[in-house]
Amino acid sequence: MASFVTANWATSSMKKITFEDLILFENSDFLVINKPPYLSSLDDRHEAQNILDLAKTYWEDAQLCHRLDKETSGCLVIAKNPEAYRHLAMQFENRQVEKVYHAVVEGIQDFQSLLVDRNLAANNKGIAKVSKEGKPAQTLVTTLRTYFAHTLLACSPITGRLHQIRVHLAYLKAPICGDTLYGGKPLYLSALKRRFNLKKETEELPIMQRVSLHAFSIQFLGLNGKKIAIEAPYPKDFQVLLQQLEKNR
Repeated sequence: MASFVTANWATSSMKKITFEDLILFENSDFLVINKPPYLSSLDDRHEAQNILDLAKTYWEDAQLCHRLDKETSGCLVIAKNPEAYRHLAMQFENRQVEKVYHAVVEGIQDFQSLLVDRNLAANNKGIAKVSKEGKPAQTLVTTLRTYFAHTLLACSPITGRLHQIRVHLAYLKAPICGDTLYGGKPLYLSALKRRFNLKKETEELPIMQRVSLHAFSIQFLGLNGKKIAIEAPYPKDFQVLLQQLEKNR
């Protein structure tokens, strides 16, 4: 029986898709899905659905090998058996898993494989900050494309700290659009289009109503030693944001 995912795609409407629709890759040991935004990876007492529960309706022994923030979309790996879980856990521990995130940030940024090496500490409210007393955290940052006043970045986390990319980009004074927790501002179409007319008595909504961050790709080794490399297509809201930035360069 198909398991359904209800996701808010940054519009007033709700779209129903099946868990199977999320699958980018599957073999006897692993599933890689394109996680929708607005859906928690693990149990959230405020939400009726989460990825792990949905995965278990598809594969009873499913275990998440890592997690993504609720608002973040993209590649998420699920183990189908304990051996696969341990196999990938060791790769994460040894920093052998290669992940690339795409982020739209404020300002014109020129980063060429810039290594951000700043310790991070998180408080009991789940908010992280740069701190000498924190845990080591490293992120490689590269500019992919610049627009009129924004930049598309590729971010490769070497470590896996809470909100690592978001905090490191804020530290670089390149906060992610829509990431109000770490200094990013929502991006409105009126800020891009010179002649923008909003209908009377209508409130303008941001082009993208979440943190503009997408887990674009992941690469790891299967149990047979062969490389598994997967890319996740942008969800609709991320596509629309980039299209608007391109149109208004």
